[in-house]
Amino acid sequence: MLLYKHTLQMTCKLEIIQADITTLEVDAIVNAANNSLLGGGGVDGAIHRAAGPELLDECRTLNGCETGQAKITRGYRLPSKFIIHTVGPVWKGGDSHEAELLSSCYQQCMRLAHENKITTIAFPAISCGVYGYPAEKAATITVITLLDSIKKYNEIKKIFCVCFEQEMFNVYRSALDKYII
Repeated sequence: MLLYKHTLQMTCKLEIIQADITTLEVDAIVNAANNSLLGGGGVDGAIHRAAGPELLDECRTLNGCETGQAKITRGYRLPSKFIIHTVGPVWKGGDSHEAELLSSCYQQCMRLAHENKITTIAFPAISCGVYGYPAEKAATITVITLLDSIKKYNEIKKIFCVCFEQEMFNVYRSALDKYII
């Protein structure tokens, strides 16, 4: 596993890692879900498969999720206690409020983490797969939003940005380097 780390204020760490998010032992993992919350491809499908059928049963009770919002479920068969499901925007060229919606995904996930006393959380590269969000733009929004959230929710001790592939890892590492003073 590749690891790039920068410690913030000695109490919170933001780390960029290359790993399978379904294997991480953290309080919560974030699912880059679709609006139905009933499973799909990419990280969404992997999380549903790893968590087991109980996750689908619980997701059916949530009545979906709007783009830019988030909902929380139990982790079931995953090492994480919780799954925070968020729906990122589909890239439409940048003029359809995609940046605001993507930032909102991270903000809403951090809010739910705070409300549920989660101290370690792992995020995938939301909207960067089939939703087509350009990786560099998404990574910048991710880093800026999470660095801002760290100040607001200082009880969260460790935040992982989890990249499945080396190329995405490099993009997120570069984004973090640009915004750390």
